[in-house]
Amino acid sequence: METIQNFINGQVIESNTDRFSPVYNPATGEQTRQVVLSTRSDVKSAIEMAQAAFPRWAKTPPLRRARVMFKFKSLLEANQDTLARMISNEHGKVYSDAVGELTRGLEVVEFACGIPHLQKGESSANVGSGVDSHSIMQPLGVCAGITPFNFPAMVPMWMFPIAIATGNTFVLKPSKKNPSLSLMLAELLKEAGLPDGVFNVVNGDKEAVDVLLTDPRVQAVSFVGSTPIAEYIYTTASANGKRCQALGGAKNHCILMPDADLEMANNAIVGAGFGAAGERCMALSVVVAVGDEIADKLVSSLTKSIDTMTVGPGITEGKENDMGPVISAVHRDKILGYINSGVDQGAKLVVDGRDCQVSGHENGYFVGPTLFDDVSPDMTIYQEEIFGPVLSIVRAPDYQTALNLINQHQYGNGSAIFTRDGETARQFSEDVLAGMVGVNVPIPVPMAFHSFGGWKRSIFGPLNVHGNDGVRFYTRMKTVTTRWPASVRLETHSSHFTMPTME
Repeated sequence: METIQNFINGQVIESNTDRFSPVYNPATGEQTRQVVLSTRSDVKSAIEMAQAAFPRWAKTPPLRRARVMFKFKSLLEANQDTLARMISNEHGKVYSDAVGELTRGLEVVEFACGIPHLQKGESSANVGSGVDSHSIMQPLGVCAGITPFNFPAMVPMWMFPIAIATGNTFVLKPSKKNPSLSLMLAELLKEAGLPDGVFNVVNGDKEAVDVLLTDPRVQAVSFVGSTPIAEYIYTTASANGKRCQALGGAKNHCILMPDADLEMANNAIVGAGFGAAGERCMALSVVVAVGDEIADKLVSSLTKSIDTMTVGPGITEGKENDMGPVISAVHRDKILGYINSGVDQGAKLVVDGRDCQVSGHENGYFVGPTLFDDVSPDMTIYQEEIFGPVLSIVRAPDYQTALNLINQHQYGNGSAIFTRDGETARQFSEDVLAGMVGVNVPIPVPMAFHSFGGWKRSIFGPLNVHGNDGVRFYTRMKTVTTRWPASVRLETHSSHFTMPTME
């Protein structure tokens, strides 16, 4: 059985642990390898190497750091097929979706390539008589990222490219469910010219996480995952004097207005609700249909679309499936429990995905697309994040009722509206209590040069990931005020005829 180890100080390091976690192919249910569950000593070794590498890397000119990111970008593009297949085999998402995940991660790398400009401070001349002021955006030191299973490439690349480009060193703790990709990213960074110790990977569970949260040498922690864990990460990291951005759960709603383009809305809702088997923090979970007429039309339209969907392994010969398996047997059973609760609590089960069988993959972790109608806000399937291919239809008599439903929910990650009316869309964009808003866009994930993050119990900490917030999170501002005494001006008579550079 192949064992996935750690990557510390530029090389794969075998752990002395006697604890391992199985890694499965979700489409077959077969164990393909195992991953080490690092000891406290393993994690502290990674932190030590990152701390040792920090002074030199922090002093490296931003232009040189950017060149490493440019080379890393090129290597990601050259290895796209290998990386995408690795994602599909360990996560289960279909190949094209894996490529899309890599693309969104690559966009953050491209953003980080602009760090010489992004990390510029501000300058003011003559703030007083003969006095100037300027600011410097300096790196923090050792930073850590704790990432989830649903985006093994994209979410880590929300974090470490900006952290490294701004002059920090980094320790990544990926999900133990699909850890292989993180090791390959580490190898590609090394090939791109990143000095040893700047980027490290430690695999593990809560034991490894707690070291990252409490070790005084770690200056900042970034996390993406469920809300209960996000609260724990944020509370523990903050209590130990660290900066922390912890992105939690979601229950993303969209409002379907009576004037919406139904065909466009239907296609968008199907993709947003069932893509990646619903295992996205920006998956569309709830449609609030304003009026019974549009609700009835939507349910009919969605039912027809779901009937044409194909469910199966992420990598196939020939036509690609629309949806793959969920990550594990445990998670599959949890999703099935939510569906059962919806039935028990009185929701109308329009499409039942509980008995989803894929020929040749009978042991895979498959849940079919599931559609509920007449869902009410007191039901468990409405209140809690399911993280699976389960879509709920809630009926509202008017726009204001629909908006109130969204604003009263505990989560505020993303939200959307489908309408042809600009005034309604503008009002919704201003009044909805969510961090990311789509107008006729079902998954409003910002581009890398904007920042990603929700409101309410979907995030803990004042700064979001990537974009300008990401640069601010991984740097701290220093303001310098300068006055020079009068002195004899010295003249130089030497001449230089070569092009000046900032090497």
